[in-house]
Amino acid sequence: MKFGIDCLLANPELRKPLAGKRVALIAHPASVTADLVHSLDALAACPDVTLTAALGPQHGLKGDKQDNMVETADELDPAYGIPVFSLYGQVRRPTAAMMDTADVFLFDLQDLGCRIYTFVTTLLYLLEAAADRGKAVWVLDRPNPAGRPVEGTLLLAGQESFVGAGPMTMRHGLTMGEMGHWFIRHFKLDVDYRVIGMEGWHPDTAPGFGWPDSRIWINPSPNAANLNMARSYAGTVMLEGTTLSEGRGTTRPLEVLFGAPDIDATAVLREMERLAPDWLTGCAIRPCWFEPTFHKHQGRLCNALMIHAEGRFYEHQAFQPWRLQALAFKGIRNLYPDYKLWRDFPYEYEFDRLAIDVINGGPGLREWVDDTETTPGDLDRLAGADEQRWEDESRHFLLYP
Repeated sequence: MKFGIDCLLANPELRKPLAGKRVALIAHPASVTADLVHSLDALAACPDVTLTAALGPQHGLKGDKQDNMVETADELDPAYGIPVFSLYGQVRRPTAAMMDTADVFLFDLQDLGCRIYTFVTTLLYLLEAAADRGKAVWVLDRPNPAGRPVEGTLLLAGQESFVGAGPMTMRHGLTMGEMGHWFIRHFKLDVDYRVIGMEGWHPDTAPGFGWPDSRIWINPSPNAANLNMARSYAGTVMLEGTTLSEGRGTTRPLEVLFGAPDIDATAVLREMERLAPDWLTGCAIRPCWFEPTFHKHQGRLCNALMIHAEGRFYEHQAFQPWRLQALAFKGIRNLYPDYKLWRDFPYEYEFDRLAIDVINGGPGLREWVDDTETTPGDLDRLAGADEQRWEDESRHFLLYP
């Protein structure tokens, strides 16, 4: 099984259009070859590739920045003497000066298959800048570790942000190469675009269901520690918009439905089972305890619910992390009606909207949680219509049937 970078390196014919061109690489720590050589080093070693710049997304090229609105500065690469520009610092959109450093931009970011994961928005911004400046964009494709399942509501018009590039569902089911084609069609971009596709990717095949068992996992961002997190993220990321801990400051961040010092996790789980037991299928849920060393509830013992979407507990088609997380919120609201659930703070450069609404691309989920009259069926009908619409639209862009 070969990722896009491996195919490009193995096939001189694929690299021929790069001859005589200046090349820039957009990368992060998971941008490695099958032999774990970073793509920057692998491309620099190619005599027919002229690297003139590198660009790093949120968390930086080195992946050292922890959290929301923790910025990275531009720097000079000490080994190759090329500029390394930050796309999560003073700017999030590539500037004209950045675009002028290269003719072809190779985009090699491992994604998690979730609308809110900012690398997908970075791809859109790069495509828009390339269209404006007459540059080419190549996506060196990588697997969607969450696989093909689609889940969640569509982002509403006017709710766009750095964590909401366009009207897609929370779990979108596409690779970055496929998403680039959808962006170009949806936003009517005139850009020189190509995908260096993978070989042998089978997103519906066990046990990885999107992530090939022949490749080891490398964190694409500091808190994306394993495949369980990648599968759960389309739900657990919503915790970032709440006062509940998502497990930052522990060794298993974004693999819990919540953690809090003042909530009985077992009681919440019983309420979830009462409300919608079918939403808990496809994984195991385990009550646990943790004490964050930093971030929310630092130094306080938290009761939590751990997700295990892995091993014998994982059922790929049954697992619904977005609904599962919504159900946890509903269970908490039912048992603790006055709990201050929604966190009001600047989130991904959005200062006038609640973070939970920014994350969900609208207020629908929050309103469903807070309304004592709503049922799981109400949310299921709302999301189901959006999911069908996205599946009908996105299937035209699948490169790996």
